[in-house]
Amino acid sequence: QVQLVESGGGLVQPGGSLRLSCAASGSIFNINSMGWYRQAPGKQRELVAVIISRGAASATNYGDSVKGRFTISRDNAKNTVFLQMNSLKPEDTAVYYCYCYSLREYWGQGTQVTVSS
Repeated sequence: QVQLVESGGGLVQPGGSLRLSCAASGSIFNINSMGWYRQAPGKQRELVAVIISRGAASATNYGDSVKGRFTISRDNAKNTVFLQMNSLKPEDTAVYYCYCYSLREYWGQGTQVTVSS
């Protein structure tokens, strides 16, 4: 089993920034991918950003609505992934879920991000 612990959500004004963190622990075996999804009220869960491990290298994939504003990064030694969110908009308001794939999918419990003046 893998446990994912998220932190860093909160309330921010439009145009502001937040940084989310997600640490994986437990029976970790070769995490293939790790990242973030989000779900706003009444909407389906959508991709925010994910890092996919490809041997010694990695690739990133972003949802169209966050490209150029959000940046995902990963500390492999600590099995932690970060999401730097800049130029936040009210439509970024959602519960953000950490995700990882290590032999199967794992999800965090979610952290609320609210963008409002």
